[in-house]
Amino acid sequence: MIEATFTPARALEYRARGGPWSGPSLDERLGPDRQVAAIAGGLLASGVSTGDVVTWRSANRTEVALAYRACWRIGAIAAPIHHQLGDAEADALVASLAPRAHLDLDNLPRGAPVEAPWTRNESLAAVMFTSGSSGAPKGVLHTQATLAYKATLMRDVHGLTPDDVVLMPAPCAHISGLLNGITLPGVSGARTVFMARWDPKTALDLIERDSVTFMIGPPTFFVSLMDAPGFAPARVRSLRLVSCGGAGVTEAFVERARAAFGARVKRTYGSTEAPTVATSAASDDTTHDATHDGRAIGDAELALAPHGELLVRGPEVCVGYLDRAATTAAFDADGWFHTGDLATIDPGGWLTIVGRRHDVIIRGGENIAAAEVEAALESHPAVRSAAVIGAPDDLLGERVVAVVVTDGSAFDVAAAGSWFAERGLARYKTPERILIVDALPLLTSGKPDKAALRARFARAAG
Repeated sequence: MIEATFTPARALEYRARGGPWSGPSLDERLGPDRQVAAIAGGLLASGVSTGDVVTWRSANRTEVALAYRACWRIGAIAAPIHHQLGDAEADALVASLAPRAHLDLDNLPRGAPVEAPWTRNESLAAVMFTSGSSGAPKGVLHTQATLAYKATLMRDVHGLTPDDVVLMPAPCAHISGLLNGITLPGVSGARTVFMARWDPKTALDLIERDSVTFMIGPPTFFVSLMDAPGFAPARVRSLRLVSCGGAGVTEAFVERARAAFGARVKRTYGSTEAPTVATSAASDDTTHDATHDGRAIGDAELALAPHGELLVRGPEVCVGYLDRAATTAAFDADGWFHTGDLATIDPGGWLTIVGRRHDVIIRGGENIAAAEVEAALESHPAVRSAAVIGAPDDLLGERVVAVVVTDGSAFDVAAAGSWFAERGLARYKTPERILIVDALPLLTSGKPDKAALRARFARAAG
């Protein structure tokens, strides 16, 4: 039982503060379901009990939602493994969990229906693995309460109702897919249309066919959708809200997406550990949608460390990692989660992410935030998306390399230099090498895979 390996100190803190912990459990908030009750009974009959870990490996499908909820119905811990991981990687993650059961979603067990939901809010509900953008994936521990609170809050923040339809291409093995494809629609009554993998042509067809009203994801999804053959504003007129997070959510991107979709397009900020802690609420005007990453919502608290790192504390924040050492490193004695993101917060509380603490290029002793260079590149009209890496250099330590997807227009070092100079950016931040590619390699979360880009650049340079 994983519950024995951590102390949910912050869960107890927020309970003491009168937070949402006394409300219905996660399964209670999602409501009754006959299939869930039968699968929960099948899990019990197969020997799974409260506190046991249950894993599966699957692309998005209805059975994923049923498996999650069946686990929660009996107090078991859902620990999905991303279906695109290699077999060795997946086996290693499963071994680290020592699950009681590994489910075949084509043959989910059925048994005597379990109608009464599990109600211990402080109990673990899920282990969600990070995408590995800053190292090996880490197992993030979420409780019944952290997930229930977040889903209920986001229903109100986004203004979702039973009339809404959510298109969910992000894997439900990640926090965005779980929250926005399963728990948030569950508490709002909205309908989810699952995609097994992202394909812009298929997405366009589904939006039109199912009158999709809400989407959330990284900008790579929406750029490819706007660039898809056959795209026309009339085909996406049902969309009313697009919420976008991650690298590349520039002002230029938001303005382009607003015009293309005819919908509200807003920036948002969150992570596996602290899902969607900042965004614009439905009641906010659109003034900051394109220029900031939102402001704290609900009971979330945001603060900046002296070196500019964003700190987060709130009821939705995870209770730690599978690895105790990682928990100790990421959480301080006051319960603040150290995100690793560099940020600014203006007097009105509006947040702007300016880079990653460890995604910094050091050129001749000068620190260059890769995110700042990427934002400048992606504001160029010829650039659809960009990722910036540091290339080893004997003289300066590192040089700035940009990997760029264009709209077909010419873009090179000279064009980048002129663009940066026009915007008054320091010359040392200007890319010294441009690689044009058809598409950026992506992690399963939709973020650029910078390890793959560094390997690709090394091959090209060699």
